[in-house]
Amino acid sequence: MDVVVGRIGRAHGVRGELAVEVRTDDPARRFAVGSCLRTDPVSAGPLTVAGTRPHSGRLLVRFEEVPDRSAAEGLRGVLLTAEALDPEPADDPEEYFDHQLVGLAVADHTGAVVGEVVEVVHNPAHELLRVRRVDGGDALVPFVTALVPEVDIESRRVTVADRPGLLDPEQMG
Repeated sequence: MDVVVGRIGRAHGVRGELAVEVRTDDPARRFAVGSCLRTDPVSAGPLTVAGTRPHSGRLLVRFEEVPDRSAAEGLRGVLLTAEALDPEPADDPEEYFDHQLVGLAVADHTGAVVGEVVEVVHNPAHELLRVRRVDGGDALVPFVTALVPEVDIESRRVTVADRPGLLDPEQMG
């Protein structure tokens, strides 16, 4: 099973380096020189790591298949994927792979199903759950314990807190 280990951002310099938003807890292993990463979309890869270096709080990566800035600019937004090292996240009971959350029913504090998780959006501060409400609208719910107090993978359900406007901005008063 593949997991997302990074997302390609902006090109850096003229030699094809790319800023990568790291989405793995083991970047040294995932982005080791010689590592081959699959891509989403598939047509963008696979890509082989030729070198990495930290720069201003982010990871810059060179890929063997990306010779210059022009080639690098065409990869912006591409997801980098690799085989999961472990079938489940290790040790941290509040750590989940995106594929474990997508498709879960979303229940309110009373237990009523109010929607379904359709995407995990990765932001610098924290992840957001994109919830497709039963009325067809979408809501973005910050994936923090205060707002999503319960995640039950076995029951295929997450519970969201009772906060006005959390799932429907029109409810805000």
